[in-house]
Amino acid sequence: QVQLVESGGGLVQAGGSLRLSCVASGRTFENYVVAWFRQAPAKEPEFVAAVHWGGTTTAYADSVKGRFTISSDNARNTVWLQMNNLKPEDTAVYYCAARGGTVLPSVPTSYPYWGQGTQVTVSS
Repeated sequence: QVQLVESGGGLVQAGGSLRLSCVASGRTFENYVVAWFRQAPAKEPEFVAAVHWGGTTTAYADSVKGRFTISSDNARNTVWLQMNNLKPEDTAVYYCAARGGTVLPSVPTSYPYWGQGTQVTVSS
């Protein structure tokens, strides 16, 4: 069974940075895709970024391009989300999600495995 555990969230001022981590376990993750989604109160989940594990293929939402970077560390079974120049509108619970294959979809229902989430709060 695939398990995903996020960490690294917190409270930061606008313009600051945070790095989220998603540690995966339960199987080998070669040929898997890991994505980050976020959900603000009373809003639908929003795609943030995705990476093909071990590869160089990535995808980003327009709202985070140039500010966020997703990467994978195969040795540590970890996917990172480096978030720079944070804005108050980035405030949300951030979830990592995983699926098999090479396609990087932005629809939450395409991912069968989810972590418990980590809160990110950006103050103005």
